[in-house]
Amino acid sequence: MATTRSAHTVWEGSLTEGSGTVTFDSSGIGQQAVSWPSRAEQANGKTSPEELIAAAHSSCFSMALSHGLTGAGTPPTKLVTSADVTFQPGTGITGIHLTVEGEVPGLDEAAFVAAAEDAKKNCPVSAALTGTTITLDAKLA
Repeated sequence: MATTRSAHTVWEGSLTEGSGTVTFDSSGIGQQAVSWPSRAEQANGKTSPEELIAAAHSSCFSMALSHGLTGAGTPPTKLVTSADVTFQPGTGITGIHLTVEGEVPGLDEAAFVAAAEDAKKNCPVSAALTGTTITLDAKLA
């Protein structure tokens, strides 16, 4: 069964002087403030499209890696994944770097790295972001 998740943003004012609020409609987890300075300069307690992409990518990748490892008979005990999305004003998103450290009993480093590369290539968020260079560092804890 397909699912659809929704969010909406209300933006007021110009790009550089205005600001907005992102509301997470599907989950009901609340609202987050967003502005151009929070995107192009310092976050200052506000989010950005790139931070939201980083959250989506790190969670999707973790799920894909867990699924792959479990399917191979080596379920993970723990995966800690970060996603760093780089934004260059005037250019756009220039890259995403994933970093994962895993606790996977019975798995060696090479097999973990191979599983992580497969998850990077095949997680749905990675697939949606194919126009962006995605790099990965993976290691066992």
